[in-house]
Amino acid sequence: MDGLVKRVLPHRYPFLLVDAFVSQEGDRFECVKNVSVNEPHFQGHFPDEPVMPGVLIIEALAQAAAIGLAVREGEAFAEGRTGYLAGIERARFRRKVVPGDQLRLTGTITRFRRGYCAVDAVALVGDEVAAEATLAFVYAM
Repeated sequence: MDGLVKRVLPHRYPFLLVDAFVSQEGDRFECVKNVSVNEPHFQGHFPDEPVMPGVLIIEALAQAAAIGLAVREGEAFAEGRTGYLAGIERARFRRKVVPGDQLRLTGTITRFRRGYCAVDAVALVGDEVAAEATLAFVYAM
């Protein structure tokens, strides 16, 4: 587990859905999530054909966005602040995410002011889009 991820996010197993921070360039970020058959949701979500629930893919994108924003603003930004998912728009699921896949959690921060953040987020497996959405967050200051 990436130390930066644990410093920025309050989430822990089984709800920590980002394994590592990869890069940040301006408003663009990338993190990864290695999808394992041992994750608890696979026991009950299509157990004969394990598929990562779409809602968890969106949550992983939201967690990656929080990391991307914290890196862009400086890690001290995240101290004492909690971001809350406030909206999901234009969510689309394009392919299944299954055990053994590595999810690349990417996005572009399109707005951040007065505690409000908007991100165009995309989850990829290889170069294939698995899911995409515009996410909105509010930050408690």
